[in-house]
Amino acid sequence: MAVLPIRISGDPVLHSPAKPVDEIDDEIRRLVADLFETMDAAPGVGLAAPQVGVGLRIFTYGWVDESDTRWRGVAINPELWISPPPAGEPDVHEEEGCLSFPGERFGLRRAEHAILRATDLDGERYEIEAHGWLARIFQHEYDHLDGTLYIDRLGERDQKIVAKIERKLGWGRPGQQWMPGVDNLEG
Repeated sequence: MAVLPIRISGDPVLHSPAKPVDEIDDEIRRLVADLFETMDAAPGVGLAAPQVGVGLRIFTYGWVDESDTRWRGVAINPELWISPPPAGEPDVHEEEGCLSFPGERFGLRRAEHAILRATDLDGERYEIEAHGWLARIFQHEYDHLDGTLYIDRLGERDQKIVAKIERKLGWGRPGQQWMPGVDNLEG
């Protein structure tokens, strides 16, 4: 297992749809182990394969909810169904960050309810019905697999702030990355 560098907004792998996983082999198992180690080191609650430069439809997640239920798993070739997001502007409880746009948080309306169907490392299909933050995590990571960052979904005012941050930090172009445990850029 290894902690991998995380790509920053602008890298082409983050802005392209990921390819399905054809076979769960030792290479995929190693990648998933590295995703978990990288996610935990960052620290984050989810990490998609494109964020570490691998254009495959895989994401990991790890989160403890308010009732101390631990949600931790991998989604390979996931499908996601969501309820309509609520209308209106996001409030402070709807802020999220991203390890591929580290150190920043913006409000974003997400669906309150999601159903995730995916394959685990044993090749078994599973389904999770999620609400609240777990539903948000699934939507955020699933977006990565479609080449969408959460900053792409922000309103016009926040898009201008994102563009200013990207210019100031030299992001928004290929080759930018950071290393969890080495660089201080938490998302």
